[in-house]
Amino acid sequence: MITLHHLRIGRSIFTVWLLEELGVDYELKVYHRDPKTMRALDDLKQIHPLGKSPVIDDDGLIVSESGAITSYLLEKFDQDNKFSPSRADLKQWGTFTRWLHYPEGSVFTPLLIRMLLMRSGQPHEFLQGFSDKEIALHMNHIAEQLAGNEFILGDTFSAADIGISYMISMARRLGVSADYPTLEAYLDRNQSRPAWISAIERAVE
Repeated sequence: MITLHHLRIGRSIFTVWLLEELGVDYELKVYHRDPKTMRALDDLKQIHPLGKSPVIDDDGLIVSESGAITSYLLEKFDQDNKFSPSRADLKQWGTFTRWLHYPEGSVFTPLLIRMLLMRSGQPHEFLQGFSDKEIALHMNHIAEQLAGNEFILGDTFSAADIGISYMISMARRLGVSADYPTLEAYLDRNQSRPAWISAIERAVE
């Protein structure tokens, strides 16, 4: 059985969402952050030396990194290609893979900078200017991809939408998504899915 080590208030909720979409039987082990530093406590380091989440344990195989976990779970459980295209169509699969890894590979950093600046309460003109421009660049890029589409790759929900939703939800929490109604509607649409609702109910209870 898959065991997901889930750190509260973080990205691992989106791995819970994927497992719910896949209909996989899994065990959820919940960890909490230090209320002062908002970092993981040492108990998570017993699973992975970095003390980061998500991490899955599949009968002794430890897999970390959100994108790697997603790829692993799809390879093992998405045999009908419900949430990812078949590798037989290399062009379609390549497009999917690009959008699957785009959120954390490109979008996350400027959002993280914005979050850290807000938490610090200290002005930093260079970092603020960098994050503002990069966030606008990526929000517009995602909105252009969604133009006329219900989901990131067209009319069908895929695992790539989970990572993109994570970025838009983070942008919403940071107050930078309100100017992008396409993205707001996209996030609301995705978070009305039964699997997302089940993930929230299970992970934050």
